Amino acid sequence: MTIRKTTAMIAAIAMLAVGACSKKAPEVLPPNPDGIDDGSGGNSGGGNAVIPGSQQDFLNSVSSDRIFFGFDQYNVDAEDQATLSNQAQWLQRNSAVRVLLEGHADERGTRDYNIALGERRANAAKNYLASLGIDPSRIEVISYGKERPAELGSTEEAYAKNRRAVTVVIQR
Repeated sequence: MTIRKTTAMIAAIAMLAVGACSKKAPEVLPPNPDGIDDGSGGNSGGGNAVIPGSQQDFLNSVSSDRIFFGFDQYNVDAEDQATLSNQAQWLQRNSAVRVLLEGHADERGTRDYNIALGERRANAAKNYLASLGIDPSRIEVISYGKERPAELGSTEEAYAKNRRAVTVVIQR
């Protein structure tokens, strides 16, 4: 009697598994989470519209989402100040938006040293934005050290691109 029950259960599970494999792809894809058309032809709900206060709006509005640093440096120079001033103007227009400042370093140095240096870089950018009137509570800081290079390679050009702080809009 238990063999019949076991056989019946195995047959039921097999039918469920076969039925689950027969699903067809939907004719219309759901919208992308960010509402931006990815060009795939699916329904994005927003066409090519950029949502105000989004990362795409930020990138379209500011001169750059990143600033760069010299070797073993974390000071905000005149060029960085201009970039951060541009970002501050966008943040003032979008007062409900929060951002994450990511600090990065090149591959030279120890992991711990580069994590600390990346944090100093991100905090330098945060402090400058705060000096321009941006509420510091709207700005989070994280350091990736050398763990997320913008460019691979052991050349001075690659190092220069990796010594940076990047501003990222945090979705509301």
